[in-house]
Amino acid sequence: MSQLRSTLEFLLYDWLHAESLTARTRYADHSRETFDAVLDTCERIAREKYAPFNRTVDTQEPTFDGEKVIQPACTGEARKAYADSGMLSAAQPYEQGGMQLPYMVEAAANSFFACASISIGSNLLTVGNANLLRVHGTPMQQQVFADNEFNGRWAGTMALSEPQAGSSLSDIATRAEPDGADFEADPLGARYRLKGNKMWISSGDHELTENIVHLVLAKIPGPDGKLIPGVKGISLFIVPKKLVDTAGNLTGERNDVALAGLNHKLGWRGTTNTLLNFGEGKYPVRGGAGAIGYLVGKPHEGLKCMFHMMNEARIGIGMAATMLGLAGYYASLDYAKNRPQGRPMSEGGKDASSPQVAIIEHADVKRMLLAQKAYCEGALALNMYCAKLVDEGRTGNTEEAARAKLLLEVLTPIAKSWPSENCLEANSLAIQIHGGYGYTRDFPVEQYWRDNRLNMIHEGTHGIQAADLLGRKVVMQGGAGLQLLAATIQASIDKAAAVPALAAYAQDLGKALHAVQAATQAAWATSNPQEALANAVPYMQAFGHTVLAWVWLEQALTVQAQDAALSVAANAGRMGALAYFYHYELPKTAAWLRVVSARDMTCAHMPLDAF
Repeated sequence: MSQLRSTLEFLLYDWLHAESLTARTRYADHSRETFDAVLDTCERIAREKYAPFNRTVDTQEPTFDGEKVIQPACTGEARKAYADSGMLSAAQPYEQGGMQLPYMVEAAANSFFACASISIGSNLLTVGNANLLRVHGTPMQQQVFADNEFNGRWAGTMALSEPQAGSSLSDIATRAEPDGADFEADPLGARYRLKGNKMWISSGDHELTENIVHLVLAKIPGPDGKLIPGVKGISLFIVPKKLVDTAGNLTGERNDVALAGLNHKLGWRGTTNTLLNFGEGKYPVRGGAGAIGYLVGKPHEGLKCMFHMMNEARIGIGMAATMLGLAGYYASLDYAKNRPQGRPMSEGGKDASSPQVAIIEHADVKRMLLAQKAYCEGALALNMYCAKLVDEGRTGNTEEAARAKLLLEVLTPIAKSWPSENCLEANSLAIQIHGGYGYTRDFPVEQYWRDNRLNMIHEGTHGIQAADLLGRKVVMQGGAGLQLLAATIQASIDKAAAVPALAAYAQDLGKALHAVQAATQAAWATSNPQEALANAVPYMQAFGHTVLAWVWLEQALTVQAQDAALSVAANAGRMGALAYFYHYELPKTAAWLRVVSARDMTCAHMPLDAF
C-alpha cells in the first residue's frame, strides 16, 4: 500500500493543504502528525485484518440457516478492529466520543480498507445512518441510536428499494400506521407499525453487532386509508432489528423484521445483501401487528431526510469504485514488471535467441497501465477534492460554506458515476494485462472487476445520476452551480496558461469547458425535458471527463510548483497521466456532446417492436 500512501500524501498535503485546516477552531488540536498517525493505524489494520482475507470472503459467501446469517470469522474480526480504531466516529465532536478529524483525513484513512477488501466492508452505511440521525433525529434518537452506531455496538442500513419499485421511490408500498392512540408519546419518537418488503439492503442482517438500525422509507396512509401517490407521501422511520429502551439497552424482544433471503451477487460477496420483510408476523411484537418504527423528522418529509444519507453514500461509492480500480492497477503493474514475454519492437522482436523482456516494456501495456493510472488517481483526486468541500461546508465562514456546498451539489453525481464507470474500465484493463491468467481466480484482478461492477448500480444507477446532473444540478438556482464550477475551472485554466509546460493543456480544457456550457444550453433550448434528457448519460460522461481533466491540470500545477528534485519519478508519472488524459480521453467529449447539443432522439424514438 506504499504507492497509495504516497499518492494520498501528495493529494492531502501538497495539493489540498490539509494542514491548513488546523487553523480552524474545530481542528485546532490536530497537526500533520496526528493526521499521519491516523493514516498509519488504518493502513496497518487494513494490511493485517482486511487484505489477507479478501479472497476468503469472496469464496465463503454468507449463508442463512433460516434463523441467522453465518459469515467467516475474519469478517467479524475485521469489523471489530475497525470499530476499536475509533474510525466509526472519526469526524464526530470530542463531546460525542469522536476524534473531531477533518473529513478529508477520514476519507483518506478509510481508503486503505476499501483498497484492501471492499467486500469485507468499511461500515459506510453505519456512519451515514448515524450522521443522518445527527441532523434529523431527536436528541433521544441521537443518544440511543446514533451514539450506539458510532461506538460500534450497533450497525446501520438504509432500506429504500422494494421488489416492485426498484429505484422508483414514488412507487414504494411499505405502509406505516400510528401505533395506538398514544403513538406520539413514545420518548424514542412517534411510534408507527410498518408492513412491507425491502430489497437489495446491504448489511440488512448479520451477527456482527448486537443490533441493526434500519432507516426505512414508508408511506403513512391518508384519512381515506390510501397511500399518498408520489414521493410527497414518503416518511422516514427508525426500525431496529431488536427493540431497545431509552438507555440503549436491548429489551430482549425481537422486532418484526425478518430476513426473507440473501441475494447472491456477482461481487461484494462478503457483504450480506438482503430481502427484508417488515411486519409479516414472523416475530410478533406485543400490542399490535407490524414492525415498530419511530418517525424521523416530520411526516411526509422522509425523502428530504434520506437524501442526507444518500448523497453521503454516493460519494462513498465513488471512493469504493476508485479504490477497486487502484487495487487492480497495483496488481497489474506488479504483474507487468515481473512477467517476461516477447522482445523489444526496436530490435524487430524476431530474434528468439535474445532474452525476453518484461511486458511493461511494450507500448500497448504501457498504454493500458497509463490509462488505469489516469482514471484511478484522477478519480481519487476528485474524491479528495469533494472531501475538502465537505470540510469547508462544515467549518468555513458563511460565504465559504455556501460556495463549498453548491460546488458539492453539482459534483456529487460525477463523484459517484465517473469512478464507477472508468475505474471499472481500469479493472478490465488490469485483466487484459494479465492475459488469460487475469480471467482465472489464481490472480485477484477478476475479483476486483466483479466487485466494481456493482458500483455503476449502487446508490443510483448511471442513468439516475445523469438525469440528476442535467435535469436538476446544472439548472438549479438559474444555473448558479454550473457557473460556479465553470469559474473555478477557469481560474485553474488562467493559472496554467501562464506556465509554458501547461499552456496547451489549459487551452484544450478551455475548449472542453466551453463545449459543456454550450451543450447544456442547447439541451434545454426547447425547454422540453424529454428532449433535454434523452442523452443525459453522454452529457454526464463529457461533463465528468471535463472535470477530471481539470483535476489533472490542478495536480500538474502543484507538480510544476514543486522543487524539481523532489519525487522525480512520482511527478513524472503524474505528468504522464496528465498527457494521456488530454491526448486520449478529453477528445472523446466532442462526440458525446454532439448528440446532446443536437437533442438527438435516436434512442428515445426507437419503436418498441423494432428491438
